[in-house]
Amino acid sequence: MSYLEEIKARGRKANPFFVMMGIDPVSYGDGEAELSMEVRPEMCNGAGWLQGGVYTSLADEAMALALFTVLEENTRIATISETTHYLAGVQDGTLKARGKVVRRGRRVAFADGEVSDQDGNVLSMTTASFAVMGRR
Repeated sequence: MSYLEEIKARGRKANPFFVMMGIDPVSYGDGEAELSMEVRPEMCNGAGWLQGGVYTSLADEAMALALFTVLEENTRIATISETTHYLAGVQDGTLKARGKVVRRGRRVAFADGEVSDQDGNVLSMTTASFAVMGRR
């Protein structure tokens, strides 16, 4: 079963990181994906704000899921580089992460990610490159 088939059949349970973080797949297809996650107190730093790595991780997962929708079944990927710009912080609520494939080459793919709060305010923007490797 491919990763996308597992997501469709099992939702969050198809990805151990989704389970740990409470991430739910909302939609995915045609080089785009959207995820949702509730902010929990243990995700916040000592000052009470969502820790920055959570924004990046959530965007990374959305971009990777978007990329899987344009690859052959069972193709492997790995994040090569990633840059996140933090625009605003949150302490609670539901986050949405959107990923979009910008360009897919034979060996490298590029994607953009965005995390927003429940009111649609953009909290972070991420760009990433991914290695596209052979099938399993």
